[in-house]
Amino acid sequence: MLKFPDKIKGIEVSSQDLKKISTLTTPQGALALFQIPDHKLHLPTLKGQFTMVLDFVQDPGNLGTIIRTADWFGMNTIICSDDTTDAYSPKTVQATMGSLARVKPVYCDLVKLLSETNLNSYAAMLDGNSLYQTDFQDEGLIVFGNEGHGIRREIAPFIKHKITIPRIGQAESLNVATSSAIICSEIYRKTKKT
Repeated sequence: MLKFPDKIKGIEVSSQDLKKISTLTTPQGALALFQIPDHKLHLPTLKGQFTMVLDFVQDPGNLGTIIRTADWFGMNTIICSDDTTDAYSPKTVQATMGSLARVKPVYCDLVKLLSETNLNSYAAMLDGNSLYQTDFQDEGLIVFGNEGHGIRREIAPFIKHKITIPRIGQAESLNVATSSAIICSEIYRKTKKT
């Protein structure tokens, strides 16, 4: 039997039972049961940092990868529109590779959020100014849109800075998770001076 820390209750099951209770075709050998936290958004906590905001991101794998990206760049919160995919779905949890333990997904009405905050908002849009020529301040919201449709019309009026990753080749678009990593890397490079 495996040895678990005192606070964790462990139960050993057969590989057949593990396959029955897992949502994966090939389970990794362990499952965990946790209570889903009810994170609340507190606008003052967003000051002095950058926070990713997701508008109707539908793919669980993309959301999981974005959570990992946030964790990589030291962001402890991600704000999601109410209709963004569930951060606690099995596919998303698996894609976070543990980062969900350090990054809090918060769901809210983005129009309300963006209309009530005075933080700079930067949105990844195809018609934006070059990411590499954007002057990022020391804090702000970085908005990423839906995989197929981008930022919603209702949200666009609240965006202060449209930014884009300049296209060099012929690809039509970038995956939202890939875009988030590139943009976060550039923001970190410009604001942290490392």
